[in-house]
Amino acid sequence: MALNQTTPKTSNGSEHRRRLLQGMASVAATKGLAAVTIADVVREAGVSKRTFYEHFESKDACFLALYRAVSMSALKTLRDSVSAERPWQQQLEQALQAYLTHMAANPELLRTLFIEIHHLGGAGERARRDVMNALAAFMVETLRRGSGESSIDEGLALAAVGGINELILQAIEQGRVAELPAMTPVASEVVRRLACSPVV
Repeated sequence: MALNQTTPKTSNGSEHRRRLLQGMASVAATKGLAAVTIADVVREAGVSKRTFYEHFESKDACFLALYRAVSMSALKTLRDSVSAERPWQQQLEQALQAYLTHMAANPELLRTLFIEIHHLGGAGERARRDVMNALAAFMVETLRRGSGESSIDEGLALAAVGGINELILQAIEQGRVAELPAMTPVASEVVRRLACSPVV
């Protein structure tokens, strides 16, 4: 969740978009989305308002793009942390440890993304749902590559993602974001219990 992990490296043609997303990340984490103006974002990014509107139609559109970019960065961290040759339980714990450590790297930005996305109406809900579905699909894919002991399906995986999401929200609300990596055993246990529950 560090700012330099917000967006992937891009070609020169999309450099302005990258800078705008990082500008949004910086000012939204500092001020909260409601107080952010497009002038704030372009000043932080070092570009013009005209350049902003070449990439985004509004402040909210820029924030939604940031939310998706940061979420895909977190998903990449999950994917990169998996060692397919290990038992699925170990893969799970290793991936969740990497994911929660990634999320804890920038507490202000994490809080802004997790809280503000709920204030963006249908577009925010769709973005949040897309991210949760992508995380659930990753979980299903990873566990099905394991030893065959896991019986998790898409619904159970989504329930696990929702539970982990609530753990993160609680840590944000209680000012304990730095403790997220220490929650790995609890998050792993949630997934293990759902993955090993009998299919009815």
